Amino acid sequence: MRQSLSPLVLSACLLLGGPLAAAAQPQPEPLKVFLQGESARQLKALVEDNGGTVSHELHIIGAVGAWLSPQQLARVIESPLVSRYYDDLATPPAEEDDADQNSDCDVAGSLELEVQPSAISWTLYNKLATPAQLNRLELGWPQELGTVAGVALDNKPVAPGNRPMAATNPLILEFEHSPAAPGPALQGTAKLEISFQPPASGATPPGARQGDFELKAEFAGDCSIELLPAYDNNHENFYYNRVAGVEALQLLGVTGKDVTVAVIDSGLWEHPALALDTAGKPRIIAHYDAINDTLPEAVFDASGHGTHMSSVIAHSGPATLEGQETGHYKGVAPDVGLIAVKAFDVAGQGDFLDIVRAVQWVVDNKDKYNIRVLNLSFAARPRWHYWQDPINQAIMRAWAAGITVVASAGNEGPDPMTIGSPGNLPYIITVGAVTDSWTPETRDDDYIPDFSSRGPTPNAHIKPDLVAPGGHITGITRPGSGLTQEHPEYQLGTGEFVMTGSSQAAALVSGIVALLLQLEPDLTPDDIKCKLMSSAEPALNKDGLLAYSPFVQGHGYVNATRAVTLGEKGCGNQELDIQRDIRGEGHFTGPAIVDDSGEVSLPGLATMLSTEPTEKGYSENRRWGVKDHIERMDNTASPLPGNAGGTAPFDWMEVYLQERALIEELSRQQPQ
Repeated sequence: MRQSLSPLVLSACLLLGGPLAAAAQPQPEPLKVFLQGESARQLKALVEDNGGTVSHELHIIGAVGAWLSPQQLARVIESPLVSRYYDDLATPPAEEDDADQNSDCDVAGSLELEVQPSAISWTLYNKLATPAQLNRLELGWPQELGTVAGVALDNKPVAPGNRPMAATNPLILEFEHSPAAPGPALQGTAKLEISFQPPASGATPPGARQGDFELKAEFAGDCSIELLPAYDNNHENFYYNRVAGVEALQLLGVTGKDVTVAVIDSGLWEHPALALDTAGKPRIIAHYDAINDTLPEAVFDASGHGTHMSSVIAHSGPATLEGQETGHYKGVAPDVGLIAVKAFDVAGQGDFLDIVRAVQWVVDNKDKYNIRVLNLSFAARPRWHYWQDPINQAIMRAWAAGITVVASAGNEGPDPMTIGSPGNLPYIITVGAVTDSWTPETRDDDYIPDFSSRGPTPNAHIKPDLVAPGGHITGITRPGSGLTQEHPEYQLGTGEFVMTGSSQAAALVSGIVALLLQLEPDLTPDDIKCKLMSSAEPALNKDGLLAYSPFVQGHGYVNATRAVTLGEKGCGNQELDIQRDIRGEGHFTGPAIVDDSGEVSLPGLATMLSTEPTEKGYSENRRWGVKDHIERMDNTASPLPGNAGGTAPFDWMEVYLQERALIEELSRQQPQ
């Protein structure tokens, strides 16, 4: 789920005064403007001297937000104090095209299937007022359950015409609709219930799991829903920590203790698992409302998005197995200090002036609260060069101040050049999404989903920097929040909420950053970026070529344990100079090439990248990481495809042997 940046719709300003004479001209509406120069203080005085009102004082980038009449603005911009301005901030953004906006069908199915010994139940949702006619139903089930005995929708038996129920597996039911004999239809929320007749042997069938069933329902209006796979027990374990190499660190007591993470988002619902750390001690350090420029005791999360991001980062509940604690936790860094900064509304929209003010507050209070990590799980279509974007200007100053900033790539894939802002900022860590296909025990079916935004950026930088779990991520969100009302199908029976997107991937990486900082508090943001990128695991095909372009996977799949053991320093942002960028003395473009037809490439990419499209799911060809790539060949000594003597430009065997030697050396060291 994506958050977008756009101006908030503000209340109309009322002009006070007596009755207007008949010939009086209407007063022009005030303009919401952005002014930038050398000094926010000087600009504030300039606005007020001309009768305007300052709404945002943004000293971090030498700017102000203000309300000015057209005449006042004309006078203000004549001043040499103003080097740049925008005067259309109160204009609502153009609505994006939505192919489903005018659809006459909007149905959804719950993520969870209720499985009983001889029956299943699937909750369906029709989000429109008009009934959705069920046209076709496909069902596959474990043979051990026997045959289908009955199908009912909303407690009403479903009869497929005058034909008897077929005993074939899979079962396909098709329904006819006429005014005289309307077929089954979904109205509001209803359960699709299917019962089974056990085999004649009378043997008790083994316990079935959700993944053993296949269900697809097709409705009039050309829409359909399918049952998704599921984790065996999503309440006991959220699983992304296992996939991202976090569990091993948590078992050693690495939980983000003494590190503070600020989350700029929609607010925070202070559930005990978020308000308290693993020892049951309060850990929410501060709240800031950037929309109203206040320091409240809480920042109400109308949307639910901000709470979910904080849950991924910091959920302090223990992960369990059959009720027994395992020693690891549901959040990535369950002992971090949390700071909730509100800059987004119930619809997930934020005014860029509020977001700059939010970043400014974080930087101003960095030392007071020991803020080391800033999570930015939002993205908008870039409007300017990265160095011209006011949000990016503020974020560069946060990075330069020693705050590691993590941002989502966006959810606008699979087209190239869809990386959002602030993820297009070359300095920070930009994260795309990968999904584990509901199978945390193997990565052979992990793939990058189409929604994850692709690079390069408009300024030719390679983004994302890496990918992290972002598919079906479980967490806490406020009951009754905008997300739960809009998507009831993502609510689990145990209360958790499942979301998908690069927002979740970014939050997970922010948690990993906190783990690294607990172990090495002196790491700089550039050091952390280097450790994460140098230890990420690329997707490789059998021939040693990249399964995904760097514009899709960056440096590869994040892994917290590898970042600790194999991550390097000294490679983060070496080709850039953030201080020159901030001073406006020089800006930087990346190595990407865009030809006249819009195709994107890199020097030498044609020799590195496989021409075969990779599978969306299980793959015999693709493996994540050099270790899995080499060891699947059952040969860890001699040259292989993709090594010296092979056809690919990478010597993966050399990398494998170097990493193995380093791990062996670390294993011989005495623990400190």
